[in-house]
Amino acid sequence: MAFVERVFSGVQPTGNLHLGNYLGAIVNFVKMQETHNCIYCVVDMHAITMPIDVWGGPAELARNTREVTAAFIAAGIDPKKHIVFNQSQVSGHAELAWIFNCVARIGWLNRMTQFKEKAGKDRENASVGLYDYPVLMAADILLYRATHVPVGEDQKQHLELSRDIAQKFNNDFGDAIRAQGFGDGLFFPLPEPFITGPATRVMSLRDGTKKMSKSDASDYSRINLTDDADTIAQKVRKAKTDPEPLPSEEKGLDTRPEADNLVGIYAALSDRSKADVLRDFGGGQFSSFKNALVELCVTKLGPIAAEMKRLTADPGYVDSVLVDGGERAQTIAAETMKTAKDIVGFIRKP
Repeated sequence: MAFVERVFSGVQPTGNLHLGNYLGAIVNFVKMQETHNCIYCVVDMHAITMPIDVWGGPAELARNTREVTAAFIAAGIDPKKHIVFNQSQVSGHAELAWIFNCVARIGWLNRMTQFKEKAGKDRENASVGLYDYPVLMAADILLYRATHVPVGEDQKQHLELSRDIAQKFNNDFGDAIRAQGFGDGLFFPLPEPFITGPATRVMSLRDGTKKMSKSDASDYSRINLTDDADTIAQKVRKAKTDPEPLPSEEKGLDTRPEADNLVGIYAALSDRSKADVLRDFGGGQFSSFKNALVELCVTKLGPIAAEMKRLTADPGYVDSVLVDGGERAQTIAAETMKTAKDIVGFIRKP
């Protein structure tokens, strides 16, 4: 059967959204809504898979959930045209995850590299939720029978697992699926990665070999989406560089990670290529380039920071967006769960 094209995007509410989150994900979410039917989910159930001191406890989780929602809206996502909600409002995520737990194999999960990275050496003390995270991610996507998912490098393996789970469910329950009227025996789609062009990988302003991260001890390593103009200017001007002028060609950035990072940020914010940026600034000193980058960052990010500040000051409105989105998501999820339960053989209230 032909599945209705639908894009599912999830962002963890971990707080301190920064330029890396914006250029790596949110800016593409805004573009997607012009061409696709989109569901934007704040995955608060995933957030609690880590120790409580990482996600901050109940009050911090609620605050961070509202902040991510505010960032979506401030960046240009329209919650009336598309669905914006937090995962925990729709019980189908957990229900379908359990069914998928019984479809997925231990060997599949043992191969997930991100669990090994996040759990570190003390894996015996990691939560079962962290180990099972990829199965819940599969449920997030397939609960809405989404056909496309925008993913970064670190989530590609999880999307492959989602495809494996969908395929095995369709194979295991093929006869029951056909009995429900799906003549080809396919109930769940095999979701595809959503390709939005070259990924923008934003690195630390203090070390061009490390990703920009909220967990970095130095606030000068990142530009937060809530930073004001003066703070942005100070961080860009203090960003680590090297003594050489900017190269005139892109290959000159290969061995200069800090220069490559700053040129990449300028290119992404101006929607141009690195080669175009170097045609304008190649051969010049970092001081003049940084001044131009400050102006660009403030122009692009200033309105988002101001709108996020306004929205987070009105939690009632943000919550109303999430509740409305949750109700609309629930309508889709309920249909999926009814059929999935019938396929598996669960007796349910008609």
